[in-house]
Amino acid sequence: MSIRKTPFGRLPQGHEVTLYTMVNAHGASVSMIDYGAIVTSILVPDRNGKMGDVCLGFDRLDAYLAGHGSMGDTIGRYGNRICKGLLTVDQTTYQLACNDHGINHLHGGNEGFNRKIWDVKTVEEEHRDALVFHVISPDGDENYPGTLDVTVTYSWDDDCNLGIRYQACTDETTVCNMTNHAYFNLAGHDSGDIRTHRVRIESDLVTAVNAELIPTGDYFPVAGTPLQLDGSFTLGEGLDRISECQSMQFAGGYDHNFVLRKGSAMGLAACVEEEKTGRHMLVFTDQPGVQLYTACTTHLEGAKGGHVYGHFCGLCLETQHYPDSPNHPNFPSTLLRPGEVYDTSTIYSFRTMKA
Repeated sequence: MSIRKTPFGRLPQGHEVTLYTMVNAHGASVSMIDYGAIVTSILVPDRNGKMGDVCLGFDRLDAYLAGHGSMGDTIGRYGNRICKGLLTVDQTTYQLACNDHGINHLHGGNEGFNRKIWDVKTVEEEHRDALVFHVISPDGDENYPGTLDVTVTYSWDDDCNLGIRYQACTDETTVCNMTNHAYFNLAGHDSGDIRTHRVRIESDLVTAVNAELIPTGDYFPVAGTPLQLDGSFTLGEGLDRISECQSMQFAGGYDHNFVLRKGSAMGLAACVEEEKTGRHMLVFTDQPGVQLYTACTTHLEGAKGGHVYGHFCGLCLETQHYPDSPNHPNFPSTLLRPGEVYDTSTIYSFRTMKA
């Protein structure tokens, strides 16, 4: 396999941003930049062998510097929401940025990991390449406690498996809940919406939320609702039933944390199928939850090739601990203490179905 490096623009402070592209034996590839450790494209074949880019994104750095819906971003320290930005660790309360409509904390704050310049090490092997991203988040970064030493390894192999391993350690008790915010459209990033996609999530429950999409601490059974994503209906058919589900009305579509049956064991979390192209994506993780987000409010112009991304242009499957876990003792803990290692993995496997 091989890794290509090309310039991707320059930050206002002068740093030259580099685009890294991992290409497998079949010509399928994954591209990322060192700004934000952002996935910019994923080229995989359809059932006829035709390559298509199934990851939404941009071909200009300035688009990533602007508001871009977190497309492809590596998210941290804390993916998803924290209520009112209030974080209590060992009896000390920290006020985090309320960057979600001025009310709640979202995806690590105003200057999260998606705004950092990461050091990158390339690893080329016969059947697998890797990009090893590293960054130090200092004590007080976005007002989080503790210095967090973070390594995220993105790997790509000849079988079109995109692996992500998140690792971190701290010198002071803090919280950590990292994820990736790629938007997928298996018909192609420029093909329109994802209403024809079929999604199966291995879950019987979602975390119940209020109108601000903050968990109440309870769980909501998906059976008999549009949240029962078992592959028996398309996302479009589910979206057409939004009136049946109050939390979908709050979100304007799907923006839910699904509690995975497997718990924190490594296993299958979700699969996505797109019938026209025959593309199929499997998601494996050792995280206890996955957030399905269907780009409910997206409208972004100037995407790759001049395309415009509108409502429901893509779907995210963000593997994670639950939103607002620090404020719900009944949720799996996201605390990370000195001497402990945060170490979690997710794999997005791209396959094709027969006609």
